[in-house]
Amino acid sequence: MISPTLIIDDDPSFNAILVRTLTRRGHPAEGATDVAQALSMARDLLPQQVVLDLNLDGSSGLALIPELLRINPDCRIVVLTGYASITTAVDAVKLGAVQYLAKPVEVEAILAAFEDDDGPDFDLPASDKPLSVDRLEWEHIQRVLNENEGNISATARALKMHRRTLQRKLSKRPVKT
Repeated sequence: MISPTLIIDDDPSFNAILVRTLTRRGHPAEGATDVAQALSMARDLLPQQVVLDLNLDGSSGLALIPELLRINPDCRIVVLTGYASITTAVDAVKLGAVQYLAKPVEVEAILAAFEDDDGPDFDLPASDKPLSVDRLEWEHIQRVLNENEGNISATARALKMHRRTLQRKLSKRPVKT
């Protein structure tokens, strides 16, 4: 019996839609909306595949990667995020994720990520254009946010920025390169 794919995302609607879509395509799936539920389900199901949201109700989903791999070392983890950054992508892969995808994402991309044994494609051609100041700021904020394990208050203090200003910047979509 193949264990179901575990979907860990704090957005109940997105979670339910992804579970239903994968199941309809012949890939049984179960959903968890918080860390405690995710770890409990991982212990019970021993999933071979996990779709993990980067931001779980204000905390970093990256912290779950080592825990999930301790439960099942053969587990293939795909990290999804609405706020993609180079820093968190590299961190996710270093921790053991097989792929890092930005939302919105097609189900085909998730399934392909599970099948891809080559891992993320970091051999991309370098751009001749430098990153914009806004994009550099976004990357820096993401790095500091990750260092503070998703804690907004601690990140604001580290950046010497008002918490509301940081929240406003984080609520915007990432700036193009």
